Amino acid sequence: MVAGRIVNHRGIGMTSARTRERLVQRLQNHGIADETVLDRIRNVPRHLFVDEALASRAYEDNALPIGQGQTISQPFIVARMTEALMAGGPLDKVLEIGTGCGYQTAVLSPLVGTIYSIERVGALLRKTRKLLGELGIHNVRFRHGDGWKGWPAKAPFDGIIVSAAPRETPEELLQQLAEGGRLVIPIGPSGYQTLMAYTRHGDNFEERELGGVSFVPLLQGVN
Repeated sequence: MVAGRIVNHRGIGMTSARTRERLVQRLQNHGIADETVLDRIRNVPRHLFVDEALASRAYEDNALPIGQGQTISQPFIVARMTEALMAGGPLDKVLEIGTGCGYQTAVLSPLVGTIYSIERVGALLRKTRKLLGELGIHNVRFRHGDGWKGWPAKAPFDGIIVSAAPRETPEELLQQLAEGGRLVIPIGPSGYQTLMAYTRHGDNFEERELGGVSFVPLLQGVN
C-alpha cells in the first residue's frame, strides 16, 4: 500500500502488526467471519484517520471523535456494515453517505468498483480527500452535499452504506438502489438505533435487523 510512507510519520508501537492482530481477533470473537473484511481491518492504518493525540487508541474497538461533531466508527461496526453490504456478492457502484474521516471508505475501497461518497461538512471532506489520495485510494468520487438526497445523477447503486442515523429510512435512498441492491443504515433516535439491511426486489424491500448501534444523527443540508 502507498500508505507505507505515511505510516512512518507515526511509526510507534501502537501501529504494530501485533496490535492490529489483537483487534482482528476481537472482531472474530464478536462474530465477524468474512476474511476479506477482516484483512482490510488488519491492513488499513486506522491511526492515520484520527488526531495524533488519539492515535494510541486507534486500534481499540471504540468510536473516537474526529472533530466537527463527527466520530470515526467503532471497527466492529465498520466491519459489520461492510460484511452486510458485501453479503450478496461483488458490488460495482456503491454510494456512501457520510465520508467522515474516510476510514469506512478505505476499508471498502478495494472490495468494490467505484464509491460515490457524500459529506455535508466541507472542511472535513477536503481533509479526507487529501488523506485518501495520499493512501493511494483513487476509486472514490467525492461530493459536498446533503446525504438525505443521495446522488440521483449516479443512481442506481448496487449498494448504499450510511454512517449516520436518520429516524426513518429516507425513501430517496431506497429508490436509488438497483434491483437486488443493498442498503445498510442505522435507524432511530439519538443514543440508540437499529442497524438495518434492505435488499431491493422490484418495488419491494426485504428488511433485516442487524443489531443495536449508536451513531450521530443524519443531518440535512450542508456545512
